[in-house]
Amino acid sequence: MDQPPILCQGLTKRYADFWGRARVPALTGLDLRVERGEVVGLLGPNGSGKTTTIKLLLGLCRASEGSAFVLGRDPGDRDAKRRIGYVPEETYLYRFLTADETLRFFGRLHRIPAGELGGRIDEQIARVGLAHARNRRLGEYSKGMARRLAIACALLHRPELVILDEPTSGLDPLGSAEVKDLISELKRAGTTILLCSHLLADVEDVCDKVAILYQGRLRAWGTVESLLRDDRRVTVELDRPDAATLAAVQAAAGSAFLRAGPPRERLEAVFKRVIAEARER
Repeated sequence: MDQPPILCQGLTKRYADFWGRARVPALTGLDLRVERGEVVGLLGPNGSGKTTTIKLLLGLCRASEGSAFVLGRDPGDRDAKRRIGYVPEETYLYRFLTADETLRFFGRLHRIPAGELGGRIDEQIARVGLAHARNRRLGEYSKGMARRLAIACALLHRPELVILDEPTSGLDPLGSAEVKDLISELKRAGTTILLCSHLLADVEDVCDKVAILYQGRLRAWGTVESLLRDDRRVTVELDRPDAATLAAVQAAAGSAFLRAGPPRERLEAVFKRVIAEARER
């Protein structure tokens, strides 16, 4: 049977002090299984072990105990690394290159055939909305524009697994919405995504499952629906009810009735609708 794209079993990492003694437990006994095509959110406050988990999965550090497998291989395996796309929390790009030159450089690192590279660059430039600035030096880019280019660089070689660390950092609300649309597009194409973010609304919108870490331990794991479901309450929706209908519902519910009123839209949905209407006008 094929192994899942990410499999952690008892994964533990302790950092050593000045004398080489293992004193700081950054991650303890992590069991995590991410299936192919899933979008999984990795959540937790600062210092909870999220960055350490990502480093272990990328082969940037070695586990103290336990094991991790990425695409069925050891995280340090070169073949596994070639099939991963990674967007770090901070965007580090050479400021004197243009977007085209940057993507061409990354394409050569990934050994993409010269005959295919130009088409892939055009594809990613359009995908992240940088066609208007593709020949501008990156030193002139805003933080949000640089973030978009970093995502394009991570997707250029069409990876099977994408690890995104704060992908919407520095983006305006419209840019954040476009990145979430891109994540949904990648999911439909069968790409597996591990998403690390402090913006819980983003995670709720795009993730299938969520892992919550605290003090280096996994505290909650499950589907977004199961974690957010509140079985203590039931929501009843009525289409344009009159006052008599509302009164009858309230009387039938008795003391269990809490409130009645129009449903609230998500602020992001309102924002996107206003911008779309303005564009049409």
